[in-house]
Amino acid sequence: MKARPDAILRTEQAEYLDSLLPPRDSLRARMEKVAAEESISSSDPEVGQLLEILARGVGAERILEIGTAIGYGTLCLARGAPEARVTTLDRDAAVQERAREYLAEGEVLDRVEMMTGEAVDLIPRLQGPFDLVYLDGDKSSYRRCLDLSLQRLRVGGLMVIDNLMWKGEIADPPAAGLSDNARHIETFNVYFMIHPQLRAVVLPLGDGVGLATKRVPLITDMGGPF
Repeated sequence: MKARPDAILRTEQAEYLDSLLPPRDSLRARMEKVAAEESISSSDPEVGQLLEILARGVGAERILEIGTAIGYGTLCLARGAPEARVTTLDRDAAVQERAREYLAEGEVLDRVEMMTGEAVDLIPRLQGPFDLVYLDGDKSSYRRCLDLSLQRLRVGGLMVIDNLMWKGEIADPPAAGLSDNARHIETFNVYFMIHPQLRAVVLPLGDGVGLATKRVPLITDMGGPF
């Protein structure tokens, strides 16, 4: 979630783009309000729109989300691909239980599998391939989560990563220096953009969204190591 509407864009640009967003239904509007009031990390509304578009556009049947929070991104992914199953991971069981209620209200819970624990421990237990991976969890583990989930993403599948501008801090560092999360993201962004298995771009959307497609198989995709 971005710190404010103009965190990574000029105020006029940010306000204009926000004005174009269509009204959300009552469930999404309520989830946005709760996330803002309680400072819960959650996907921005425009990122939610993007998730719906990408899930539908890629014809996703299996989706992996890393970072459930209150289930806003989960809801958007499941709605975008109405036949897909979504596996979502989060370390906080209480937060996931709250997400479960929202997803049940949104009538998508029957297609969502929730797993609780550290993503770096859970991802190796999953069987691929997935059509889309949405990474929005612990920023210090982004690189490890990318490497692990990439092994379970099909060739041609999409990798979507949130918060890559970290509230505008990376491009415009505060006088006190970068926060820990910003430092992790700054290092990760370079790795993400030059990764040999990906074709990647960072979009000035929400808090900065990384979008990539897996363009070549890994050795593990071909049955290796040999």
